[in-house]
Amino acid sequence: MATNGSAPPKAQLPGWREKVIEGLIRLSGVSAVVIMALIFFFLLREGLPTLGEVSVSQLFNQRWYPIEDLYGILPLLVGSFLVTVGAVAIAVPLGLVTAVYLGEIAPTWQREILKPIIEVLAGIPSIVLGFLGWVALAPFIQNMGAATGLTAFSGSLILAYMALPTIISITEDALYVVPKEYRDGALALGATKWQTIWRVVLPAARSGIVIAIMLGIGRAIGETMAVMLVTGNAANLPDLNAGIFFQPVRTLTATIAAEMGEVAQGSVHYHVLFSLGIILFLITFAINSLASWLVGRGGRRERRR
Repeated sequence: MATNGSAPPKAQLPGWREKVIEGLIRLSGVSAVVIMALIFFFLLREGLPTLGEVSVSQLFNQRWYPIEDLYGILPLLVGSFLVTVGAVAIAVPLGLVTAVYLGEIAPTWQREILKPIIEVLAGIPSIVLGFLGWVALAPFIQNMGAATGLTAFSGSLILAYMALPTIISITEDALYVVPKEYRDGALALGATKWQTIWRVVLPAARSGIVIAIMLGIGRAIGETMAVMLVTGNAANLPDLNAGIFFQPVRTLTATIAAEMGEVAQGSVHYHVLFSLGIILFLITFAINSLASWLVGRGGRRERRR
């Protein structure tokens, strides 16, 4: 037996384990911040020399043709914007509706079948989806009347498909954690099933839904291989009079992947490609910051209520 002045070893063991776990969690958090800072520092070191080698007017020119020392990134920005906007316009409504169906309407047996299938879809390699888009989707779009099947619309469809599992899964999880009392209270007050979903459940799960949408957008912006295969890789500004979504485009990620292996280290082209990486990093950071702000704003609004 332990004396009154000392605790038994078994009583001290949980405290020791807790301190180790807390230290590991703290180390993991600090390591993540340090790694991100080092990545950004590396991008800055390799990309900032662009400002001394290429003027701002040349950098935001309308033509990207490195062989002739033309480094206009405007077509690349427009291409990335079109593909991402198209993917978000397709994936967000479809993903939210599917998540609401799985979380609020579908019977339990159906949800248990569909939810794992949707999550498995997220594991399909992007190169496989890009190849399918190239051999099946692109000819179909061309047969529908487009000049070519390798367009911004093709890229949007593929990216929407890739973002859907993320949006559906996270949104459905956010709906699942809404307390059942919220639904019972709304139904007891006379609300219909749809009114309960629209007025009670969705607002209560707002923070999780915002995170799901932002993660889906981040997946669309950062995708490379599938976009390279189905968008045509044409670094030109789309013609506004010819249907901007049905013309070949080139994205920032596809440009980096296609050209980084061909440039000499330390060349102007090399530094410009790293500057594209800085732009992508800043865009992703802005999206994550916006998501955090929206979630925090929604939380403050709920607390005031």
